[in-house]
Amino acid sequence: MTASLAGPEFEALLARSRDLIRSLQDAGGAYPASPTFSAYRGYSWFRDGAFIADAMSAVGEPASAEAFFDWCARVILRHRVRVEAIIEAERAGAPLADELMLPTRFTFSGDVGTDDWWDFQLDGYGTWMWAAAAHAQRHGSDVERWRDAAELTVDYLIGSWQRPCYDWWEEHSEHVHPSTLGCIVAGLESAADSGMVLGSRAAAARAAAAEIRALLTERGVADGHLVKWIGSVEVDGSLSALVAPLGVIEPGSDLARGTVAEVASQLCVDGGVYRFREDTYFGGGRWPLLSCFLGLAQLANGDRDSAERLLAWAASTETPEGHIPEQVDGPLLDASHRQAWIDRWGPPATPLLWSHAMVLRLAAELGLAGGTGSDVHEEVAA
Repeated sequence: MTASLAGPEFEALLARSRDLIRSLQDAGGAYPASPTFSAYRGYSWFRDGAFIADAMSAVGEPASAEAFFDWCARVILRHRVRVEAIIEAERAGAPLADELMLPTRFTFSGDVGTDDWWDFQLDGYGTWMWAAAAHAQRHGSDVERWRDAAELTVDYLIGSWQRPCYDWWEEHSEHVHPSTLGCIVAGLESAADSGMVLGSRAAAARAAAAEIRALLTERGVADGHLVKWIGSVEVDGSLSALVAPLGVIEPGSDLARGTVAEVASQLCVDGGVYRFREDTYFGGGRWPLLSCFLGLAQLANGDRDSAERLLAWAASTETPEGHIPEQVDGPLLDASHRQAWIDRWGPPATPLLWSHAMVLRLAAELGLAGGTGSDVHEEVAA
C-alpha cells in the first residue's frame, strides 16, 4: 500500500471529506458544487451530485445519498409540464430548441437558474438514476419512491439521447460525446434492471441502451479506445468513468484496457489527470476527481497499485484548510489563459464537493474507507 494512504492522516482526510459534504448539503438534499466559487455558488448539478451521492452511499452515509435522490425526483416532478412538452415535441418530429431542454443544474430549491450557462446536458439525467439504483442495491432501499420521476427521466432520455449537447465540461455542444452516452446507458439500464421503471417502459429503456451501446462501439472508438466525441480520435479524462464506476464498458475488456491506457498515457502526469489536451480553463490544470475516476477504472481492470498511486496524488492536493480543489495549477497546459478566468470568476473552485467525493469513492473501493464500497464491479485479473 502507498505509504501516504496508511495511518491517521489519511483517515483524518477521509473524515474531513465526509463531514464537509454532510455539513454543506442543503436541507432539501441538494449538494452544492462549491460553497464559495462565484460561478457555482447556489447551484447543484445532477451529474456531480449523483457521483457525490454514490460516494456517500459507498462510505456508509445512506441518508445523505437518499436525500439527494429525493431532491432529484422532486425537481423532475416539479418540471413535469416542461419535460412532457419536450417528450411530446420529440415524438411529433419537431424537437424543441436546445435552450428549451432541461438544464444541467438547478438552484437548491429546484428552480432553473437565471444566470447564463451552458445548460443543455443529458449526462446528469442518466447518472442520478444509475446512482440511485446502485445505492438501492447496496443498502436494500426501495426504488419505488423514485418511480414517477424515473419514468419521466427515461422517456426524456429515450427521446433525446441522439442530440448533440454540452459535455461534462460544458463545452462542445455541437458534438455527441461518448462520456454523455455512457451516463445515459448506465441510467437507462439501471432504471430498468432495478425495477425503478417497469413493463414496456423498462423494455424501451433497455432497447435504447442497446442502441446507444452499438453507437459507442461502432463510432465512439478509435485505435482501440473510446474517444472524446464521435468523429474524434482524442481522449477525455471523463471516459474512465465508463469503465468504473458506471461499468458501461466491461472492466478487463480490450476496450476498457485500451481506453484506460490512452487516458493514462495522454492525460496523466505524476498522478494528476487533465480533462483533455486542449484544455484552457484556468490554464488547464490537473483534476483530483479525474485521478480518482482513472483510479477506479485501473482498479476495475486489476491494477491496484496504479489506483493507489492515483488516490495518493488526489489526497495530496488537500489544502491546509482541509479542502480539495477542482484543479491544481501546475503544470498547466496553457498558462496564458489562467489569469483571464481568475479575473472573471476568482481562483479555481476550492473546495469542490465532487473532488472530496471521488477521493472517498476510490478509497471505499480500495477498502480504505468505511461503508460498503461497491458490490457492482469486481476487479479482474491483471
